[in-house]
Amino acid sequence: MGRATARRRVVRLRGDTTGARPDALAAEEPLEIRVGGEPLTVTMRTPGDDFDLVAGFLVGEGLVHTGDTLAALRYCAGTDEDGANTYNVVDATLRGGAALPLSAHRNLLTTSACGLCGRDTVEAVRTHVRWPVAADPLRVAPRLLYGLPDQLRAAQRTFDSTGGLHAAGLFDATGRLLCAREDVGRHNAVDKVIGWALREGRLPLAGHLLLVSGRASFELTQKAALAGVPLLAAVSAPSSLAADLAEELGLTLVGFLRGESANVYTRPDRVTAGPAPAPAGPPVHQHAHGG
Repeated sequence: MGRATARRRVVRLRGDTTGARPDALAAEEPLEIRVGGEPLTVTMRTPGDDFDLVAGFLVGEGLVHTGDTLAALRYCAGTDEDGANTYNVVDATLRGGAALPLSAHRNLLTTSACGLCGRDTVEAVRTHVRWPVAADPLRVAPRLLYGLPDQLRAAQRTFDSTGGLHAAGLFDATGRLLCAREDVGRHNAVDKVIGWALREGRLPLAGHLLLVSGRASFELTQKAALAGVPLLAAVSAPSSLAADLAEELGLTLVGFLRGESANVYTRPDRVTAGPAPAPAGPPVHQHAHGG
């Protein structure tokens, strides 16, 4: 199967001196996603946790809602020039052999930075939200939020060697890291987390928190809502459309979560003052390559 990193010889500059040395790069390869044998899309991703990625992608497309909806995932034969399987094609089988609806036949090439490519309108995305998050009773103390980025950063094993990956982490209401995923695309990292939750039978993710290592876009807000997550936090800025969607859906959106500070853009009632949280236990599932 594909590796999450690749090695390349580089010339390093330091002051007026140069020297050759090996360097680790975050791998980026195409993944073709099929449903029932029919091509759906191609995304650029970091190999590893591909089945989680596909499951989460299908949740984000509104095609899958629970683990019962998804019958099976398998690698198909995609070969290189030597005839070896590249593990770059995954076929998903829906329960009962259901076929893709016509609206899903976008068959487009997305990049690792792209999310809503091919959507006709923003309204078309909102219609897929299945589990309303506005009534979720989740309440967290500010200090619980402050401790999340360090936990996620500690789980970024591939980032340590490459410095070139986004990350997403799923936490429970006590601040315990349940799942962390990395990918060259921020939306892929979130899909891998949500796909893991789907395959573990955890959807909807009521009472959970989702943290992303970059900015919070409209697309990531949508993905959180489709998975039933009531609080999305980002270490960087949200977009205006992300804040608008979070406000409309009743989702708490937190940005610039760094050190002991943050901005709460929507539903600040969920972030309440209180004592520091108890130390979190070990994460349930940090990372596993492959499907």
